[in-house]
Amino acid sequence: PQPQAQGQPAAPHHHHHHSHSGAEISRIIVDPTTGKRYCRGKVLGKGGFAKCYEMTDLTNNKVYAAKIIPHSRVAKPHQREKIDKEIELHRILHHKHVVQFYHYFEDKENIYILLEYCSRRSMAHILKARKVLTEPEVRYYLRQIVSGLKYLHEQEILHRDLKLGNFFINEAMELKVGDFGLAARLEPLEHRRRTICGTPNYLSPEVLNKQGHGCESDIWALGCVMYTMLLGRPPFETTNLKETYRCIREARYTMPSSLLAPAKHLIASMLSKNPEDRPSLDDIIRHEFFLQGFTPDRLSSSCCHTVPDFHLSSPAKNFFKKAAAALFGGKKDKARYIDTHNRVSKEDEEIYKLRHDLKKTSITQQPSKHRTDE
Repeated sequence: PQPQAQGQPAAPHHHHHHSHSGAEISRIIVDPTTGKRYCRGKVLGKGGFAKCYEMTDLTNNKVYAAKIIPHSRVAKPHQREKIDKEIELHRILHHKHVVQFYHYFEDKENIYILLEYCSRRSMAHILKARKVLTEPEVRYYLRQIVSGLKYLHEQEILHRDLKLGNFFINEAMELKVGDFGLAARLEPLEHRRRTICGTPNYLSPEVLNKQGHGCESDIWALGCVMYTMLLGRPPFETTNLKETYRCIREARYTMPSSLLAPAKHLIASMLSKNPEDRPSLDDIIRHEFFLQGFTPDRLSSSCCHTVPDFHLSSPAKNFFKKAAAALFGGKKDKARYIDTHNRVSKEDEEIYKLRHDLKKTSITQQPSKHRTDE
């Protein structure tokens, strides 16, 4: 065997050496306030002070995502205040498109925050696998982000760190806005704190210019998100260089010709240098980008890794076309007009919906495994 360096004996493996890494949080966790027992599962992600784990309530087998923060990581008062602020802001929120806060407790070692479990991780994972998304998908996701964000802004809460990694996706492919670590109450212009908090992904010109973060700064981030979804890269490279900051301050970015006009216009309006020139959340969902094309009501989970096929296969399309012709009298000129429009037409939308309804009512469809919790 190799001699030990400096003749030191091999150190025995004491578990407490790793306490800071969170490597030895016990598998069974007891909430001292309620006596409830939980079983900690696999790691879901890491960030800031916390590590996120799957966590099962042993009384009812309900699965949560638990943010676990070792007390050692928030030993300084200002660190602890950050966590307390996040809990205080998040616990009062309740919306279909906001990650639900369930419970918070602590024991000697850690702080535990129990949140809604999103089995399909985040939009960051989806985009990494897909590279870019189709317009119908972008409308599908954006509509839900806008819905959640509208609720937050109505509660006078700014998210301040909207990015793909903070849009969580559940089993049913529904989007939830999460991570309130940088969130803050909306202050009137004079009282805004002008510090750049944390390392937000999509810094806006006004935040860089120390004018504080308003609702419009969240809209700016949304513009960056939409750009990234459609093109697979952010409008301003996130390498944190002074040069990047200059581009942001001047709202200088490239608009590739591959983007269709309505998408270009919506992105350009959200990435206006002047906060007042940016659209409101209502303006966004009423924009031509949303009106000109169709938005699916549901998305198949295959969209996590594979391009969806909204255009139907020819046999199905022909069947529906013939059926429509038989029912309504075939209007050849209408059919020809539609065929010249290679974008998803209203007819495609009808067929897509028809197919979806057929699927829903299909006799062959297996009952879902998860019937029990309904």
